[in-house]
Amino acid sequence: MATPIPARRAFSFLRIAIALQTLTIFLQAVSSGLLMTSPYGETLHSVGARVMYGASMLYVLAAVLAWKPGGGPSRPVLHASGFLVLASVQVAVGIAHLPSVHLPLGVLMFGLSLLALARR
Repeated sequence: MATPIPARRAFSFLRIAIALQTLTIFLQAVSSGLLMTSPYGETLHSVGARVMYGASMLYVLAAVLAWKPGGGPSRPVLHASGFLVLASVQVAVGIAHLPSVHLPLGVLMFGLSLLALARR
């Protein structure tokens, strides 16, 4: 029989996952500046996009772990899933080279991630 994860521990993992996601989005903003000014900026931004997407998936995992075995609310799972959808759209428009959508969406994602972090 599996023992339930204490709610405090599950929520701290959720907080760490959101903080990591917020940090990776911020680093993407920094690397986008490097993208325009240095030869290695494109590589850095591309690698950062993969890390940011992975951080979004970690956020979903942390939200599910805080909800299901920890007995927490289900709302963070919806927020994390919605954020993963936004990250998927962000990656798609980045690959399509649509900066008129990519940049504002990045700003929106950073703001939403900060909001989620402030709520935890």
